[in-house]
Amino acid sequence: MKFHRVEKGVAGLIILLSLILAVGASYWWLIVTFLVGINLFQSAFTDKCPLKWLVNKIGLKIENG
Repeated sequence: MKFHRVEKGVAGLIILLSLILAVGASYWWLIVTFLVGINLFQSAFTDKCPLKWLVNKIGLKIENG
């Protein structure tokens, strides 16, 4: 599996969960959605992503690309 697919999947999951929590619990959960969006935007230019660091730290073998 390629990393960009994992990255999009995890980001989408976090965004959906934060939106559900924002509607059900508190609008403050929208801050999580905002932070994920900022992270995706900056990683498009710098290719640095906390998820990539975490995947490498855990030792999972995922193809780059």
